[in-house]
Amino acid sequence: MDLSAFDYELPPELIAQAPAASRDASRLLVIDRARQTFQDDRFADLPGLLRPGDCLVVNDSRVIPARVLARDRGGRAVELLFVAPASERRWLALVRPGRRCRVGAELFVGAEPPARLAVVGQAPDGPRLVERLDGTLEDLMAAHGRPPLPPYIARFAAPTAEDRERYQTVYARPPGSIAAPTAGLHFTPELLAGLNVERVTLHVGLDTFRPLSTETLEEHELHGERYRVAPDAWERIRGAERVLAVGTTTVRVLETLARGGPLAGRTDLFVTPGFEFRRVDALLTNFHLPRSTLLALVMAFAGIEETRRLYELAIAERYRFYSFGDAMLIL
Repeated sequence: MDLSAFDYELPPELIAQAPAASRDASRLLVIDRARQTFQDDRFADLPGLLRPGDCLVVNDSRVIPARVLARDRGGRAVELLFVAPASERRWLALVRPGRRCRVGAELFVGAEPPARLAVVGQAPDGPRLVERLDGTLEDLMAAHGRPPLPPYIARFAAPTAEDRERYQTVYARPPGSIAAPTAGLHFTPELLAGLNVERVTLHVGLDTFRPLSTETLEEHELHGERYRVAPDAWERIRGAERVLAVGTTTVRVLETLARGGPLAGRTDLFVTPGFEFRRVDALLTNFHLPRSTLLALVMAFAGIEETRRLYELAIAERYRFYSFGDAMLIL
């Protein structure tokens, strides 16, 4: 497929720069595929849109403070985004500027005495392998890291105290994601209390937000993201009459298991138009960037032209887009 199918024009003012006043105050575009209808609703009204017994599956991965500001030997600024662990002391990281992070470079974080880092390798597609010389990188991020807001948020380099709380789902548990599973940001504890909820874990990494940069969709390569599902949770999900996946990362876990994948491991499942869904019956998702694997997954679920029409409608109706934006429910 030519990637032009995944393009659309979004007025910049529709990119949500802050979350709604309360999590469940977002708007919700509801699409009924069987009836070929849509309606404008509120996220707080989600329970009334579901059937009794619907199984709502969420991704409970916790976002880590993966963005770290460092300096080189000359005192010049270097920005690190830690994306995947190799060991306690070594992680792959996106770096900026790259010229200050060649293999062999030393970096320093914090006041005297600073934490000491070394660039010990480079992956073929650009990320550096960074080692901490005087402790673990998890401790470094806990002490000095910032929430990894996406760059279309104007304050991404200087997130606020509110961002630390709102760029995290209320049900987040095991740490490991470098981006929030944003469809889940709308839920409150009160809203969840009235729903039949199961959990899976997929630690959001580069595969989720890396843009499509090849000439065709088929050329794009996924490297895999870590996931885990409890055996009893999978049994309940597998036996449910209807499963509503909260977010695209949840879809990838469920469809990996539905194809015989193990309950824990890495998934490189690439969901594109023409995909056969074996366990996901309905999808709750935010509005995604053009030319993204996330948009490709939504188009696989709802149809290419139908998704394009829905996005045009959302733009015309002034829905808010991306991480802190509104959501749509595809039934």
